[in-house]
Amino acid sequence: MIRSVLIANRGEIAVRVIRTLREMGKRCIAVFSEADAGAPHAALADEAHPIGPPAPRESYLRIDRLIEVALEAGCDAVHPGYGFLSENADFAEACRQAGLAFIGPSPESIRAIGHKLNARTLLQGKVPTVPGQFCDIGHAPDVHELEREFGFPFLIKAASGGGGRGMRVVRTAEGFARALSEARSEAGAAFGDPTVFVEKYVENPRHVEIQLLGDTHGNVVWLGERECSIQRRHQKLVEETPSPAVDAALRRAMGEAAVRAAKAVGYHSAGTVEFLVDRDREFYFLEVNTRLQVEHPVTEMVTGLDLVREQVRVAEGEPLSFRQEDVAPRGHAIECRICAEDPHQRFMPSTGEIAGYELPGGPFVRIDHALSVGGKVGLFYDSMLAKLIVWAADREAALDRMARALREFRIVGVRTTIPLSVAIMGHPEFRAGRYDTGFLDRHAGELLRENGNVELAALLAAALEYEQKRRGAPLPAAHGNHASSGWTAAARLEGLRKGP
Repeated sequence: MIRSVLIANRGEIAVRVIRTLREMGKRCIAVFSEADAGAPHAALADEAHPIGPPAPRESYLRIDRLIEVALEAGCDAVHPGYGFLSENADFAEACRQAGLAFIGPSPESIRAIGHKLNARTLLQGKVPTVPGQFCDIGHAPDVHELEREFGFPFLIKAASGGGGRGMRVVRTAEGFARALSEARSEAGAAFGDPTVFVEKYVENPRHVEIQLLGDTHGNVVWLGERECSIQRRHQKLVEETPSPAVDAALRRAMGEAAVRAAKAVGYHSAGTVEFLVDRDREFYFLEVNTRLQVEHPVTEMVTGLDLVREQVRVAEGEPLSFRQEDVAPRGHAIECRICAEDPHQRFMPSTGEIAGYELPGGPFVRIDHALSVGGKVGLFYDSMLAKLIVWAADREAALDRMARALREFRIVGVRTTIPLSVAIMGHPEFRAGRYDTGFLDRHAGELLRENGNVELAALLAAALEYEQKRRGAPLPAAHGNHASSGWTAAARLEGLRKGP
């Protein structure tokens, strides 16, 4: 029985894990870097321990320090969340050697299929793979040989981790050296492993993944698919389940392929097998994420399962409490990632202090976040501030609910992707389910124009409401049903900038 858990992560995922652990009666131990002193996840836990400077290599990627804190705090288990060390076999092994249960797969499974190069080799013949060859590029290869072997474009990818980190598309020989250097550097900083590899790049497929759960008794089930094709720079912005492009036959084929992959390595805990689906509805293995996914809430919303609770039960040696035939997803769920980025500036990170925020509500609306007034948004960590998830009986109702909730969601102090998400929810091609990984590139102009209009209105409204609350005095009411003019609002916003 697990009684005390170290959460080796930060931000919204640490908060989300703590909440389930609390419901299960577990003691929660948080860690924080100097940049996260006083952060919500640290305040919510039963104990919180400092682990070093803001840079992840000196704090959240310090295996020795994390193990030391876990033992000092009397923990008997570690939950890695996602990102950082969540797919690091050495960390899972270090937990085992220290007598700590790792709430995730075994080190052997992570080494076998969590590492993309190993997974591609091991799963040949068990799952369909991307056409073309692939090779380890621990040493810089001859780009012209790669061109003859794959043809442009090809894709450089981090062998460890995910989330689009350490990934670059190469379209010309001239761009290869820089892309290789950038991918290695980003992979090393994000996952502590600079190893990358190259494969043929499939243009504009749909990105569809299968959620798995396995136990230590040999049982593995799949919990439906998630469509993750709305991306920028290979990082997901919107996820939904079920996919509007997947029918029952394709869903079953992908689910069964994912289970074969998991059983090949005796996989247990939560995991995700990611696939690319081309225009002919053929699917190809992409990678295995040996951890909880950022987008796991949409699966929870349609299945009624708490995936973190299931992870903990599996780590305690319990068998799965349900069988494949018991899984009956219901309705439609959508998630929008809310990132501190400026879409008008090529999604550059937006830094600053959270001056205020308002969360949406209503039926079947969930917000996973770690926002706090006065909290600093810097460049040390991922730009995601929150996740907004909604459920409805069908896709159209879910889209409408998400659009409404997004318009209620306000964050003051940094620019966010909220207005862009509003524009996506209203785009006719997205609403019709006709989209792939090239959607944002194809529709950037119209989305950003719409985003700009929505963003201006949202910024003005949020800033004015925040100032109203700060001063404790109402703004002049609009006459009749007409809002005050844009010039008046802009003048008030300028006054906000200058202060009273």
